[in-house]
Amino acid sequence: MRIVFMGTPDFSVPALRAIAARHQVLAVYCQPPRAAGRGQKPRSSPVQRAAEDLGIPVRSPVSLRDAQAQADFADLGADAAVVVAYGLILPQAVLDAPRLGCVNIHASLLPRWRGAAPIHRAILAGDTQTGIAIMQMEAGLDTGPVLAERRLPITDRDTTASLHDSLAQMGAELILDVLEVLPGDPVPQPEAGVTYAAKIDKAEARIDWTRPAAQIDRQIRGLSPFPGAWCDIAGERVKLLDSRLAQGSGAPGTVLPDFTIACGDGAVRILLAQRAGRRPMTPQDLLRGWALPAQLG
Repeated sequence: MRIVFMGTPDFSVPALRAIAARHQVLAVYCQPPRAAGRGQKPRSSPVQRAAEDLGIPVRSPVSLRDAQAQADFADLGADAAVVVAYGLILPQAVLDAPRLGCVNIHASLLPRWRGAAPIHRAILAGDTQTGIAIMQMEAGLDTGPVLAERRLPITDRDTTASLHDSLAQMGAELILDVLEVLPGDPVPQPEAGVTYAAKIDKAEARIDWTRPAAQIDRQIRGLSPFPGAWCDIAGERVKLLDSRLAQGSGAPGTVLPDFTIACGDGAVRILLAQRAGRRPMTPQDLLRGWALPAQLG
């Protein structure tokens, strides 16, 4: 098939590589390079770097709303467009241009967690399963009928990072099946059970030790690695990146043995943490030469 691929972050790369191995990818659309790092130099997105490695032409329009950008897209003569975390809204003219329309790889079981941050929100909410949904795109936000889905359990050890990688690979496998049968037989999403995965606000990252341990554990795992749940340790902001529920009690924020912290109800044991400007470390490495106070803020 003649495919246009539209995506930007790491999550999109496995699908691009899988499709390019089996189909003709006419062009890759992704977000323009952004300033990053200490020098604030423009940095290409993971999808752009992957497309260049595969020798596929890259297009990075700032918008798809103007007539020329839409005409350029239509002129590709694609059978279908595959969209994975692209970052731009597709106008109706773009949705209608490919012969078989545009299909989206979405990291949730629709209609639960439509929107920007489905992986984070699933962990934060305590969901026990997630998955990949491939939907036929329409003008609404993640409202299109579902062509295929595959489920994945969420364990009490999963972080957003671990689910991200598993779901990215799952999406890459499932989209190949869907492309073989397009236009397929899409099923409308049910009206019941719709939830929205709002973009993560950095204000959600500060840990309040008065909350129950189960909620704090999900906050730590759900915001790992980005933006990273954090607390104040001796006047320093420290990110907590992995945890488990643990035995123990005390006033909220009390430091117990084995880097276990008392919460409003129960306790959590910290498995991975990161001081400012340093790499993530285990408690053993983090606390080498650095003593924890009796109470965390």
